[in-house]
Amino acid sequence: MNIQDTIVALASPAGAGAIAVIRVSGEKAIQVCTPLFKSVSGKILSEQKTHTIHLGHIMDGKRTIDEVLVSLFKGSNSYTGEPTVEISCHGSSYIQQEIIQLLLRSGCRAAKAGEFTLRSFINGKMDLSQAEAVADLIASDNEAAHQIAMQQMRGGFSNEIAQLRQELLNFASLIELELDFSEEDVEFADRTQFKELIARITKVLKRLIDSFAIGNVIKNGIPVAIVGEPNVGKSTLLNALLNEERAIVSDIAGTTRDTLEDELSIGGIGFRFIDTAGIRETVDVIEGLGIKKTFEKIKQAQVVVYLFDAALPEKPSLPSASLPEGEKYSSVIVEIEKIKNQFPQKPLVIIANKVDQLNESAISNLQSSISNLHLLSAKNNLGVDELKAKLLEFVNTGALRNDETIVTNSRHYDSLLKALEEIEKVQYGLDTSLSGDLMAIDIREALYHFGEITGQVTNDELLGNIFANFCIGK
Repeated sequence: MNIQDTIVALASPAGAGAIAVIRVSGEKAIQVCTPLFKSVSGKILSEQKTHTIHLGHIMDGKRTIDEVLVSLFKGSNSYTGEPTVEISCHGSSYIQQEIIQLLLRSGCRAAKAGEFTLRSFINGKMDLSQAEAVADLIASDNEAAHQIAMQQMRGGFSNEIAQLRQELLNFASLIELELDFSEEDVEFADRTQFKELIARITKVLKRLIDSFAIGNVIKNGIPVAIVGEPNVGKSTLLNALLNEERAIVSDIAGTTRDTLEDELSIGGIGFRFIDTAGIRETVDVIEGLGIKKTFEKIKQAQVVVYLFDAALPEKPSLPSASLPEGEKYSSVIVEIEKIKNQFPQKPLVIIANKVDQLNESAISNLQSSISNLHLLSAKNNLGVDELKAKLLEFVNTGALRNDETIVTNSRHYDSLLKALEEIEKVQYGLDTSLSGDLMAIDIREALYHFGEITGQVTNDELLGNIFANFCIGK
C-alpha cells in the first residue's frame, strides 16, 4: 500500500443506522473534500481552523447527496498524524456509498484493513504494541479485556519495555566502547551495576511472561465444558447460567446430540460454556457422534463441570431396599475418577443437581460420599451464583486488580521469551567473565527482541500480518 495516497473508508459499522462516519486521511484529504462540501454559512472548508466541526451539504456537482457534519483535523493533530476529514452523514447505506464513490472519483483510494492505524504508527502517534491494542479494544467483549486493552493503549506495556531497553542500551554502548579500547584493558561499564540491571530485567521479563497465562484467558475467554450422563440437567444449567432459554430442555434422555456454546461475563471475565451430549453407552449413531465430540470438547476446555442427578433412583435390582448413599452414587464416583485420570491437569467442578428433591439427611449423606461437592438446583436457580463465584476462583485476577501490565498478545509473548533467553546468556557471560565482544552480541539480540515489541525493529511482512486483522476504517 502507498502511504502517500489519500484514503477513504467507512469508520462506523456497515449497514443502515442513525448516522454513519466516513473517514478521509492523507496530505490531500482537506484539498479533496473542500470542493465537495458546501457550508450552510458559506465558509470554505480548507480555510477553517483545525479541530472544528461544520454543518453543510455534500454536493456532487449541483446534486445534493446529504446534509452532513464535517470534522476537520489539520496537520499532524489527528489519529493518523496527517490531515483528516471525518464526514458524519445519515446512516442510509445508499448515502454512505454515494459519498464514498464521490470521494473515490475525486482522487481518494479505498483504505485497506487497519491502514488508518498503520499510518498512526508510521507517523509516530503510537508504537506498535499500542496499535495492536487498538484492535484488542475493538474486540473486547468483557470488562477485563477492555481494561487491559486500555492500559496497553495508554502505553503501560510499551513504556515498561522502552525503559528496560534504554537502560540496557546505555550499558551496551559502554561495553561497545570498551571494545574500542581493548588494548588498554579498561572497563567503562560497572559490572556490579550491570549485574543488578540484568537481574532486574530478568525479573520483569519473567513477570510479563507469566502474565500471559491470565492475559490469554482474559482475551479469548475461558472454555468450560459441562459434562455428565443424559438427563441430569446440563442444558438446564446452561440456561440458568445465561439466564435465557438457550438450550432445548426435555425429560427425554439424549436430547442434546451436538455441543452448544454460548458466552457469559462473570466478574468482568469472559467464560465460554459448552453444553455437551450426555455420556452413556448408546447404539444411536448420531448420539454416539455427539458423545465423541463431548470428549473432544473436554480436551479443549480449561475447566470441566461434571453434573450428576442428586436424586438418582435406586437400583432396579433392589426395588424394595434402600441403598446406602455411597453405593447409590458408586457409578457417579467411577465417572468422576475416569475424568480425573484422563484429564489430570484440568480443574474439575463436581456438581450435584436437583438437590431440591432431597431432604437434609440425604444431602448430608451425599456430601459425605463425594468430596468437594457443589450443591445446585438448575431448575430453581439455586446455587448458580455460588457456581459462578467458584469458576471465577480459577482465574488469578490479582494482577488485574492491581493494574499491573498483562501480556495478551502471542507475538509479544514470543518476543519476551526470546529476549529472556538472550538476557540469560548475558547473565552467564557476567558470571563467567566472558569477553565484552561476545556479551555485546547477546545484548544486541536482546535489544532486537525488545524493539520487535514496540516496533523499533520491524518489516513490511510483520506489519502486513498485524494490520490485516484490523477492520477496514480503523
